[in-house]
Amino acid sequence: MSYCKEDGKDQVIFATKEDMGEPSKAIINIQEDPEDEQPGLILPNGDINWECPCLGGMATGPCGVQFREAFSCFHYSTAEPKGSDCYEAFLTMQECMSNYPELYPASKGPSSGDSPELSELAASKDESFGLDAGDVRDAKAEAEPTRAQS
Repeated sequence: MSYCKEDGKDQVIFATKEDMGEPSKAIINIQEDPEDEQPGLILPNGDINWECPCLGGMATGPCGVQFREAFSCFHYSTAEPKGSDCYEAFLTMQECMSNYPELYPASKGPSSGDSPELSELAASKDESFGLDAGDVRDAKAEAEPTRAQS
């Protein structure tokens, strides 16, 4: 025979094997208020929720337009690999962000520890712009200030 025990605000119900052999007659009241549910980054209809706190203000900052264009391009991309057709949009966003280093600190570029796929994608993009690895190295060397050895 089952019994119920009050434990503060909770009720603990002890059931026997016989009680568990029958279908439950418990009524569970779930109160769902659609207004309380916060949508995620992607809305139920597949659109991007630009007001999602997960974006951290990126969609509304000084480079918000460029961010939204690049992110939309990636989200709706049907290219293989996904987003490979969005290089220009991400480059434009990166250029904008470089104008606001206090808001968008520069991150380290691809390192030797990164995946070979990432390095391969970067190399393929350089090739698509008519650059080979030597050109990229030369351009980086020209852009970096030289330091005197002591």
